[in-house]
Amino acid sequence: ELIAYRHGYHGLLTGNSITIGAEERAGAALLHRFGGSPIGNSRVKLTNDDDCRRRGLIGEGQTALEVAATRLQDDGVDVLHTIGGDVTNTAAADLAAYLATRGSELTVVGLPKTIDNDIVPIRQSLGAQTAAQQASRFAQNVLAEHGSNPRMLIVHEVMGRASGWLTAAAARDYMAWHAEQEWLPGIGLDARKWAIHAVYVPELAIDLSAEAARLRKVMDEIGCVNIFLAEGAGIDDIVADLEASGETVGRDPFGHVKIDTINPGRYFADRFSEAIGAEKKMVQKSGYFSRSAPANKTDLILIREMAELAVACALDRTPGVIGHDEGRDGELRAIEFERIAGHKPFDAGQRWFTDLLAGIGQV
Repeated sequence: ELIAYRHGYHGLLTGNSITIGAEERAGAALLHRFGGSPIGNSRVKLTNDDDCRRRGLIGEGQTALEVAATRLQDDGVDVLHTIGGDVTNTAAADLAAYLATRGSELTVVGLPKTIDNDIVPIRQSLGAQTAAQQASRFAQNVLAEHGSNPRMLIVHEVMGRASGWLTAAAARDYMAWHAEQEWLPGIGLDARKWAIHAVYVPELAIDLSAEAARLRKVMDEIGCVNIFLAEGAGIDDIVADLEASGETVGRDPFGHVKIDTINPGRYFADRFSEAIGAEKKMVQKSGYFSRSAPANKTDLILIREMAELAVACALDRTPGVIGHDEGRDGELRAIEFERIAGHKPFDAGQRWFTDLLAGIGQV
């Protein structure tokens, strides 16, 4: 029997689940046509009892681990497949360990699903390739707005709190698309105006004054500037700047800075705008567009091979998170939970990325 907890740990704590019946099994292939999460997801941390209690997910005197463990036992669950990032999967491992103290055996086999592609030591997470392709597609429309005003500044903000992989991969895909196009500069269809002029990722420091001087020259020459910005780029500097001015920076149940409350795209757009003499600035965020797209062919292949191994590991009672293990020469296996971590930095020294930066004149 298969059951799915609606909205992940939220449904596990509240007892909100659905049974996967014959009709759902027969029509499962339909899921390939849609993006998003049909069963839903949420941001619930099982070790943050105060937050769970505030949200009405557990009662006074209860702990989230206790409530979740009881629910799994009551539902007769002996294999739990978790789909998410490092926090989702390591929380499941904590849950299994807690159940073991109650004499119950639970095999947890996780699948790595985060478009940030920042799970240690997994080479490629599910959905990241699709998201990069979709962020590029988003920009192919948005950057057309460079002609909506003289001296136009466009900031394309891409998801990626701690890793610049998605921003870099999206920029690579976009410039590959750009290289395939035909242009007609005599009538204004100028390749330079459609190009990316800067890519900023958390792994590389941003010298605002030096970049402003470089981008001012671009603006003076072609009349627009297009920037790809990871939402986590320069985040420490932004937070320090805001807190120094007396502002309180909000944080989520995981202790992460709430990106939407500090608005990195707007922050950099404001600072660059005056410095480069922009007459109009525009910030566009591709995150929800990118992560809600149906999986592309590359991801569908990856999903299938990971899911098949996850089932095999579950039947063998082998716990872990499925992925190509960078510590084992890329072997696809169930990686031990204790080795799973988040915020894997993007390697900004890779040849393809340094070539990309060189091609747009950033280095």
